[in-house]
Amino acid sequence: MTALPSWRDTTYEGRKLGTMARVALWLIQEVQEDGTFTKGDLRAAFPDVAQIDRRMRDLRDRGWEIATSREDPTLRQQEHRFRTRGADVWIPGQSKAPVHKSSITNAQRAKVFHDDGYLCRTCGVTGGETYGDGGLEQAVLNVARRPVVQPDGSVEYQLVTECQRCGRGNVDRTVHMADVLAEIESLALVERRVFRGWIAADRRSPSALEKLWALYRTLPADTRKAMADKLDGTDD
Repeated sequence: MTALPSWRDTTYEGRKLGTMARVALWLIQEVQEDGTFTKGDLRAAFPDVAQIDRRMRDLRDRGWEIATSREDPTLRQQEHRFRTRGADVWIPGQSKAPVHKSSITNAQRAKVFHDDGYLCRTCGVTGGETYGDGGLEQAVLNVARRPVVQPDGSVEYQLVTECQRCGRGNVDRTVHMADVLAEIESLALVERRVFRGWIAADRRSPSALEKLWALYRTLPADTRKAMADKLDGTDD
């Protein structure tokens, strides 16, 4: 996965980075998904840009969800909430990506959660679950638009469940279907059957061999050596 450019950059991959793209990156890196900001915050970040409010509004036409107090009654009049990112407008050509609806309906959101099993499709956490890293933060699920590059090169922005923590990551999660399909074609027949079973169950259970490896990794050095010696004697 490719790291995002900084919102302070003025060029990216040898091309000029436009103001709309820099606003998008500022939202991701500074405000973060589900975070709030004011127009004053935006103008302070881009003090030399006269039309900065318009550049932010332009993002809505490219699938970015930025709510005002009209859509989100918890906001004060001067506040905005950055809900979900849309097209990756810092990538050449993506600033002219197909226009999306500016908001995801409750019915769409409920369907995505149901289809995704109510878990983040990036890290696997379920809504309300703690992350298992010793902290007390509970996962909050959102619906994000994830770019999927089709084999013919066209880009579709498909809805997917993602937790707030994964949504805050500055990572390009674009899916390239040609690469995925090539990986499937490279699988041996038995591997393909196993993979098909995982897909059907929408879960992956570790094999006996994987469980044994996990156990082996926990053993002291002398015991690991004894296991290795035992295996060397069973090949004949």
